[in-house]
Amino acid sequence: MALIKFAPLSIPLHRRLETAAVALYYYSFYFGSLIGLLMIIGLLCTSFYPIALLYLAWAYVFDSGTPSHGGRRSKYMRKLKVWQYFRDYFPISLVKTAELDPQKNYIFGYHPHGILCAGAFCNFATEATNFSEVFPGITPHLLPLMALFKPPLFRDYIMSSGMCNVSKESCKYVLSEKGPGNSIVIVVGGAEEALDAHPGTNVLCLKQRYGFIKMAIKTGSSLIPTYAFGENDVFYQVGNPRGSMLRKIQAKIQKMVAFAPCLFYGRGIFQYTFGVLPHRRPINVVVGAPIDVGKCENPTIEHVQRLHDSYEEKLVELFETHKMKYGLTEEDKLTVL
Repeated sequence: MALIKFAPLSIPLHRRLETAAVALYYYSFYFGSLIGLLMIIGLLCTSFYPIALLYLAWAYVFDSGTPSHGGRRSKYMRKLKVWQYFRDYFPISLVKTAELDPQKNYIFGYHPHGILCAGAFCNFATEATNFSEVFPGITPHLLPLMALFKPPLFRDYIMSSGMCNVSKESCKYVLSEKGPGNSIVIVVGGAEEALDAHPGTNVLCLKQRYGFIKMAIKTGSSLIPTYAFGENDVFYQVGNPRGSMLRKIQAKIQKMVAFAPCLFYGRGIFQYTFGVLPHRRPINVVVGAPIDVGKCENPTIEHVQRLHDSYEEKLVELFETHKMKYGLTEEDKLTVL
C-alpha cells in the first residue's frame, strides 16, 4: 500500500490551472511578506537602491494611512482570470438570500474563520463569483489583520483586492466617509476561531465579540450574518481540544503575535497525502438578510447586548435553514462560544 497518493498524470489542464491558482493564493500568504522584504533588501544592495528608498518613503510616510482609509482597490486585479480557477478548485459559491439596498452601508459578519478564509477572499476580495452583479451597488472591503499591511510590496498586493485593515479607524472610514453602499467584511471569530477549524465542526467564537456590534450602532450600518458551509473542511488540523496542553500553548502564542499558530495540513501540488494546499471540498457562502441598526453615538451596554443577541439568533437561524442543503444533517448544530 502506497504511503503517498500521487496525482495522476492524465489530469485535465483546467484542473492543473485550478491547482496553480490555489497555490498562488496560499503561497502568497505564506511567503509573500518575506518575498517582498527580500526584494526591497535586494534592491538596496544594488545600484537600483534609489528605487527601493523612494518606495519605502512613499509606502511608509506618504501612503501609510491608505490601509486605514479605504485601501486602493483595483478592478483589474479583482477580475483576473486566475480567481475563476481559484473558485472552481473547491468550488466556492456565493448564495444570496435577500436584496441589499445600495443606499445603505453594511457590516458582513463572516463565519467561520477556517484556515486563511478561502471563501471570504473569493467572494469579497475578487469578482470570481460576480459579487457586484449579485449585490449591485455594494462595495465590499475585506478586513484582515493589521499586521498584513506592514510588509513592503505585500501590502500593495492585498490592497489591490479591496482589503483594508481591521482597525476602528478603518471601519469607521469605510462606513461613514466613503458613501452609501460601501461595506466591510469582518471575520468575527478571528485567529482564536481558526484553532477550532477541524473538518465536520461548526464552532464559532462570538459570545465575547462586541466590537463589530458597537461599530454597527455608531455608524448606523446594517448587520449581515454570513455563514460559509465547508470553510472548515478544506484542511486537517492536529488535534487540539480546548484544555489540552497544545491548545494552551497555541492560545498563548496567539495572544502574543495576533495570529493563530495552527498545525494544519492538506495536500501538495503533485500528491494528495500531505502539504499546505487545501483539499478540493465545496465552500458555500450564504449571505443572510440584513439586520437594520439605528445610529447611536453612545449606545448603552443593554443596547449593545440586545443587538448582539439578535445577531446571534439570526446567525443560528441562517445555519439551521441552510445546513441540510450543503452536506450537513439535522443533528448537526452550531456551537457558539
